[in-house]
Amino acid sequence: MTLYVSVSAFFCGLMLGTLIAWARVAGNWPLRKLAEIYVTIFRGVPDILVIYLFYFGGRQVVTAVGTALGLPGPFDISGFVSGMLAIGLISAASQSEVLRGAYQAVPKGTIEAGRVSGMTRFTLFRRIIAPQAMVTAVPGMGNQWQSVIKESALVSVTGLVETMRQVSVAAGTTQEHFLFYAAGGVIYLIITTLSDQFFRLAEKRSLRGHEQGGV
Repeated sequence: MTLYVSVSAFFCGLMLGTLIAWARVAGNWPLRKLAEIYVTIFRGVPDILVIYLFYFGGRQVVTAVGTALGLPGPFDISGFVSGMLAIGLISAASQSEVLRGAYQAVPKGTIEAGRVSGMTRFTLFRRIIAPQAMVTAVPGMGNQWQSVIKESALVSVTGLVETMRQVSVAAGTTQEHFLFYAAGGVIYLIITTLSDQFFRLAEKRSLRGHEQGGV
């Protein structure tokens, strides 16, 4: 369940973060301002508060809408959905900054050369911008994934039975707090260590054909 929440939240953040990065780089003035406000809010508000807002506040919204439509209750909202969306929206703010920085790191001369040679926007992105931006973006995206993994522990407040929730229940039931919380720490450490190895391989692959790849 920890991996389900983390993977779903990460890709939700990636999709939204890509749109936000595009708005800040290529959007008009209103889009840029909206994107800046979004990033400021979600990077400035505590993560746990966003999760509470989506879970408990989401319940109130769903109840109000259902009641207004005359639907029979009770109304509830999934702990998985609310937690995944909350972490995804938080991650989107940081991922957008990583993607924006990666785009801005691409030499402007190569982009201009592609345009002069007659490349379409899609071809320019696929053959010039994306390969070069990936070199800068992969390490940052790896850090964002690690953050999402750790933030997924906060979803336990919604009652979703993931690693942290299971550890807390086991510790409370057996009174073996040190044993079970230490076990939980080991589980998260294993996940983050394997993830780090994966992103190192991805970074090494992205460097193929670049001078850094031969270092």
